[in-house]
Amino acid sequence: MQQYQRFNILTGWLAFAASLLVYTLTVEPTASLWDCSEFIAVSYKLEVPHPPGAPLFLLLGRFFSMFATSTETVALAVNMLSVLASAFTILFLFWSITMVARKMFGLNKPNSQPTIGQTVMIMGGAFIGAMAYTFSDSFWFSAVEAEVYALSSFFTAIVFWAILKWELIDDPSKGNRWLILIAYLMGLSIGVHLLNLVTIPALALIYYFKKYKQTTPVGILVSLLIGGIAIVLIQNGVIIYLPVLSGQFEILFVNSFGLPFGSGIVFFVALLLGALVWGIRFSTKKKMAALNTILLAFTFILIGYTSYATVVIRSNANPPIDENNPENVISFVSYLKREQYGQRPLLHGQYYTAQLVDQKRGKAVYVKGEDKYIPEDFKIVNKWDPAHSTILPRMWSSRGDHKETYRLWTGNQGNDKPSFVDNIGYMLRYQMGFMYWRYFLWNYVGRESDIQNAGVLGPFEAFEEVPAPLKNNKGRNAFFALPLLLGLLGLVFQLFKDIKGFGIVALLFFLTGLALILYLNSPPNEPRERDYIYVGSTYAFAMWIGLGVMAIATFFKQKLVPGVVATAICLVVPGIMAAEGWDDHDRSNRYFSVDAARNYLASCAPNAILFTGGDNDTFPLWYVQEVEGFRTDVRVIVQSFFNTDWYIDQLREKRNLSEGVPFSLERKHYRQGGANDYLRYFDRGGEEMGALSLTQYIELVRKESKVIRASTQLGNETNVLPSKAFYLDVDLDRVNQLGIVPENLKGQEVPRMVFGLRDRKDAIDKKDLMTLDLIVNNNWERPIYFNNTSLMGLNIDLSGYVVQEGITQRLLPVRAASPQGSVNIETMYENMMTKFAFRELDNPNVHYNEDYRGFVASHRRAFNVLAEALFQANDRERATEVLLTSLEKIPGEAVPFEYASIETVALLMELDQKDKGLEVGSQVADMLLANLEFVTSSTQNYRTMSIELQRVQYFMSFLISTFSRAGFEEKATEIKDRYEQITNEAQGRLRASR
Repeated sequence: MQQYQRFNILTGWLAFAASLLVYTLTVEPTASLWDCSEFIAVSYKLEVPHPPGAPLFLLLGRFFSMFATSTETVALAVNMLSVLASAFTILFLFWSITMVARKMFGLNKPNSQPTIGQTVMIMGGAFIGAMAYTFSDSFWFSAVEAEVYALSSFFTAIVFWAILKWELIDDPSKGNRWLILIAYLMGLSIGVHLLNLVTIPALALIYYFKKYKQTTPVGILVSLLIGGIAIVLIQNGVIIYLPVLSGQFEILFVNSFGLPFGSGIVFFVALLLGALVWGIRFSTKKKMAALNTILLAFTFILIGYTSYATVVIRSNANPPIDENNPENVISFVSYLKREQYGQRPLLHGQYYTAQLVDQKRGKAVYVKGEDKYIPEDFKIVNKWDPAHSTILPRMWSSRGDHKETYRLWTGNQGNDKPSFVDNIGYMLRYQMGFMYWRYFLWNYVGRESDIQNAGVLGPFEAFEEVPAPLKNNKGRNAFFALPLLLGLLGLVFQLFKDIKGFGIVALLFFLTGLALILYLNSPPNEPRERDYIYVGSTYAFAMWIGLGVMAIATFFKQKLVPGVVATAICLVVPGIMAAEGWDDHDRSNRYFSVDAARNYLASCAPNAILFTGGDNDTFPLWYVQEVEGFRTDVRVIVQSFFNTDWYIDQLREKRNLSEGVPFSLERKHYRQGGANDYLRYFDRGGEEMGALSLTQYIELVRKESKVIRASTQLGNETNVLPSKAFYLDVDLDRVNQLGIVPENLKGQEVPRMVFGLRDRKDAIDKKDLMTLDLIVNNNWERPIYFNNTSLMGLNIDLSGYVVQEGITQRLLPVRAASPQGSVNIETMYENMMTKFAFRELDNPNVHYNEDYRGFVASHRRAFNVLAEALFQANDRERATEVLLTSLEKIPGEAVPFEYASIETVALLMELDQKDKGLEVGSQVADMLLANLEFVTSSTQNYRTMSIELQRVQYFMSFLISTFSRAGFEEKATEIKDRYEQITNEAQGRLRASR
């Protein structure tokens, strides 16, 4: 047995070393997109991220950041936290597989001695299972970036390993110590992610199997029920209700007893700790081992949970990033409960067709006043039409694009109430099929591409001829279903050889996969693929892959040679996964997430205010400001937060080198639940009034005038819009004195700016109101910029008064001469040609997935805009220089050309760069035709086919006419013929389908 243990330890560390090497070689050297940039920024300065936070991750990230050699390497240092956590996940996965295998083969007894053949078989199978998970698509993705999912996976792996370890211990006193360790690990994991809690039912099942040799279905169900109750008690009782209860004590002590702030919390904590100490001493004295273990486990969960104290501590320090401002127990509870994201119905609720029939006031929302807590607002309780409600509602979101997806997947038309069969069918086909099984099969069958909503690449589809853009997509990974088949073999093998062990692994597989689908009840059309949520189920399946190797070896009677042969043969599985997945998971030379962020900030004048939209055009900016210290004079305003009072409060204060944002409206005007959360256009029955003075309207809001008031169905008064248009008078003398109008736009200034609601909009949000207040109160003192996302995210259309100065657009009193807008030629030229960074965009070996390619396209469009402006100004030399720089910095060989490149072709032709235009145009034409051929080759989605036909028709016509005008008639005819052939075939399929 000692020899087996030695092999077990050494081979486990070999798996650790192999995975550590893989992840170290492929880790991203800087901040990735999505939440990674935010986590690195808040880790570096211990700030407060989005709810519900990840304080333990931040503490560990801060520790890892101390090993950075410069601010530019902080991101790599924090990324290495995920690398190391992922490698340890592989280590504990290996040891978990070997423990499951020992039990399956009856080798888990203290005196059992595995043979050499059995040892080789178990070590080989566990190694292959661990390596298969190492190279699985979803886990590898999270392993090389600073996100919580790698560390969360580590806690899942070590907890499951500890559960299996506990099962082997016969001494109850020693076993109880392991249970307390498991409780502590779970408490710590709360400070990373809650996914670890779903392992509790597996623990309950193992506990039941160990304590009761004779098991029954009823006993199994009871143990699972107890495990489920334990999850609820920890998630709702410990994580949520303890802070809620402490908040109730706080309000009682402060508001009712007149005691100082914090007195209620101190009393509650003292009461809780006193009860625990008494209970532990009582159970020890009375020798009540079970109660003592439960109380100690609860205590250690609380000890792990105390990492959340850093959230409140750091929020009170008012760091630059302080999301939701959870600096007291009241706001902290809201932070923990993720209230800003709303709620989803689980067991009962409305269909998307339900009408809102009533709204009532719920519980009061308290805020900290001068000497007591004040009920500033009330939670709104919505009542939906009961005729359009159901149990287990899956089709519940009333957002327009969500409704369309529901109808697409169920075949419902109009606004008819879906049937319960439709509801369950949607759950099975979309939520479970498209949003889970598709992800699962990506990992162990193959993936079609890295494009959003990409399908599974089956073993036979891998040999089919596909268009070049799809064939050359680095995210196209063909595993030929070998990992799936090996895992299914292991599943069946364990089922027949160890039904109890199978039940435990199957339960882990279900709880970390399909059970999460049922619990999350996610709406459709997520902004990104969410496969990383379900890595726990791919982890469980990797165990079956390891057992599948042992099944093959067992077929040859577990001899030494069969064990070696089975391992050698099955190494092809992780080998294929590594070979196919390396190019799209290797991020070792990818920098453009940070470079694009620097380019946004570099586009702004000193002391600017920059509006951004969502995660990807905000979090990287936070990173370069907070970590690298770049352009901290620019104040970034995140539009998705701008509807909240806590965020507006923070904008008024100085942060880094940026002074507070100048608002005239006070907190009472923008508090949550106030009169300005949502301002609808109100037609008072007469003719629609003309444009309203924006200055006067802001003044009416500030004075809380009854002129703009109307009543709501809750009995509140809210402000409204008397007009759909506004005007702002401009002091041109002041504008000229400030010198903010570019030379090439002099003479185009306007004394009055007129703008209104966007088409199909009849209201503005708080963010729109505060933007307008900023514009009025700023009076051109600080430069105001928008990126494309934030400009289009406003309900007010300001696009007629923005001037492009890079990849941002500046608000100026200059009326755009064309729909394409205005350009500050000299500033934009200087920014793009001397200040912008494009590291590794010319390297064809670097993989840029769809998110990155979107940022690349925006930069290509910016080059085109600048070149067009220079061309119109008759500066042909610099226009040519700009286009050639674009092609040099971002060649099509490294980042494939897209629709924005068609304009590049036209400009090259106009500037007598015809050979270059022909070269680029030919590549663009190939791209267009290949994409069209791929989309129209399938008859599964005729709507998509029709849209793509119309879309490509416009661009193709433009490209063909561009070639013809340039004298390339033969090329134009060739492209036209290919286009017509593909189109005619597609139209024929469309007609046949009808």
